[in-house]
Amino acid sequence: MLNMDMSQYLDVFLEECKEHLVNLNEKLLELEKNPQDLSSLNEIFRAAHTLKGMSSTMGFNDMAVLTHHMEDVLSYLKEGVIKVETPIIDTLFDCFDRLQVMVGNIQEGKPPVDNTDLIEMLESIKKGEGNSASSEPGDRSSVVTPEHEDKEHAAYVSMPFEFNQYDLTVLREVQTRGLNAYYIAVKVAPDCLMKSVRAFMVFKSLETDGEIIKTHPPAQELDEGKFQDRFHLILVNQLDEDTIRQRINNISEVEPEVVQLIDLNSIQKTGADAQADQRPAVSPPTQAAAAGEKAQEDSFRSSKVKQTVRVDIEKLDNLMNLVGELVINKGRLEQIGLNQHRGDLNEVIEQMERITSDLQNVVMNVRMVPIEQVFNRFPRMVRDLAKELGKEVNFVIEGKETELDRTVIDEIGDPLVHLLRNAVDHGIEYPEERRQKGKPTAGLVRLVARHEGNNVFIEVSDDGKGLDLDLIRRKAVEKGLATAQEADNMTAAQVADFMFRSGFSTAQNVTDISGRGVGLDVVKNKIESLNGDIVVDTVWGQGTTFKIRLPLTLAIIQALLVKVGDETYAIPLSSVDETTMISKNDIKMVQSQEVVLLRGKVLPLVKASYLLECPEHGNNEDIMYVVVVRKGDKQLGIVVDSLIGQQEIVIKSLGRLLTGIPGVAGGTILGDGAVSLILDPGTLV
Repeated sequence: MLNMDMSQYLDVFLEECKEHLVNLNEKLLELEKNPQDLSSLNEIFRAAHTLKGMSSTMGFNDMAVLTHHMEDVLSYLKEGVIKVETPIIDTLFDCFDRLQVMVGNIQEGKPPVDNTDLIEMLESIKKGEGNSASSEPGDRSSVVTPEHEDKEHAAYVSMPFEFNQYDLTVLREVQTRGLNAYYIAVKVAPDCLMKSVRAFMVFKSLETDGEIIKTHPPAQELDEGKFQDRFHLILVNQLDEDTIRQRINNISEVEPEVVQLIDLNSIQKTGADAQADQRPAVSPPTQAAAAGEKAQEDSFRSSKVKQTVRVDIEKLDNLMNLVGELVINKGRLEQIGLNQHRGDLNEVIEQMERITSDLQNVVMNVRMVPIEQVFNRFPRMVRDLAKELGKEVNFVIEGKETELDRTVIDEIGDPLVHLLRNAVDHGIEYPEERRQKGKPTAGLVRLVARHEGNNVFIEVSDDGKGLDLDLIRRKAVEKGLATAQEADNMTAAQVADFMFRSGFSTAQNVTDISGRGVGLDVVKNKIESLNGDIVVDTVWGQGTTFKIRLPLTLAIIQALLVKVGDETYAIPLSSVDETTMISKNDIKMVQSQEVVLLRGKVLPLVKASYLLECPEHGNNEDIMYVVVVRKGDKQLGIVVDSLIGQQEIVIKSLGRLLTGIPGVAGGTILGDGAVSLILDPGTLV
């Protein structure tokens, strides 16, 4: 039960748990690919250990106990007592899944979880059941025989340190001043849940009237709990051995295994031998020499340390809304300045515009989040799906550092899940089929993000069999989406677009993964709701690529203001290729469609008054204004009555009743206080 004192830290606890779980998942995947990767194993151990300490401190014992058993297995793996094998990786992944559930339960206030099944699996792994032993008895201190324990104790007495010249100088100075230098080995109880805290308490007790000049492992690893059941230190003080033992015994879950005065003569000999060998006299993985440490500390002090603050996303939303209001009122001031023709007012407006723009950029940058937060959950999903289907898949992620507005980040995850599942299920062939085609048995799935201008492009590609365009044509004709003649005359891109129709599927069998006709239409609708678009490129036998374009932010955008009838409309500049003027004589008719020849290309035309169902104004002028918009790889000319100009606008929601109207992305307030609709060319046409 969470007490009131700890509840104030719950939000921080949950956020940090999620960060450690992301790291745990990533490193487990790396370890599965490379079982000899000790760095990944150490990172997994560190994440499990940190989760154990945090959950124990907060009182979530179910999580603390599970991570404690995980830590035991990971220790066996690190020390080579057992090998990294697929059943062990699967069990650790099961533990990871359970930890995610537990974090979710804590967040929602649900009761603890029974982890008996996983604990029993972890215990069986520790006993070597279902795993080939990789070591002889005695490789791990917690399972050694008593005879081995004696030998190990003897090794402690000889100290796990080597001493360089600086160390020797310090110890000679200690001897000169009549002080004592003790070597101390402290044993930690096997069931201790917070070893780093116990080490800290030992340090605090001994340093009240002394100084610890060397530790094994290094102080940083002790602080992070990166040690097994013992740690070692050299203490300088004036106390006797019994007093030191008593102080350590006063701390629960630890005991002073060795406390002995250091013989400086024997150390000097060791140090001389080390120098004669011409080797760095630093014991792995002990601390660097004190002189080196001092230089390093000085370097840390001189370098600038980045400090971060966790901020509720709701506060950032409110801040963005306030900046939006500021942008709106800046526009109104500009309008007033134009009407009043006052130089002093215009000067103030220009200065305010600079400040507002800077403030807007700062707020937008604060809201920008690396897309890594979304991408990190996909390697595990692809791994599990490939395993379920019996396929071999190499999954590559590029551009994880690409940043997007938090609002877009929250919405893009589900569409990418659909695309990746399709790539593994429909795209990548089975190993034997790939071998027969002369391809590597392992398929390649790539997820790539990059910035281009004010947009972010995300690509999901595979080197599988590609889309069967002939099959798609037949399915489209069967479903009445096109006639046989129309389907035969379509380009590859037009045929591929059928995949985004609601209920369209080419799967022969319905499975848990695909075949229900739900997926790509949802993907398209979601992306278009984010003012983005999606296109597909495919080559039969070589693979498929889905390309998504998204705006950097959905809050404040650059727009082109146009006049249609008596109303002013805004078109996002991200959808506008160009504006042009044409003569009525330039318009031709092709298959009942008005078109114009623009720089050698045929551009279809449509009147905005027709699209928006506005009454047409009698316009006898020969010149017509055209806004050329793009949807995917297609262009369209929208004929408007006049062009007003480019302006920064704030997107405002139209509320639940008006949400989802085709062609309308939202509303904005103009400089004169009037409300203008923001058009969405993607769904308007």
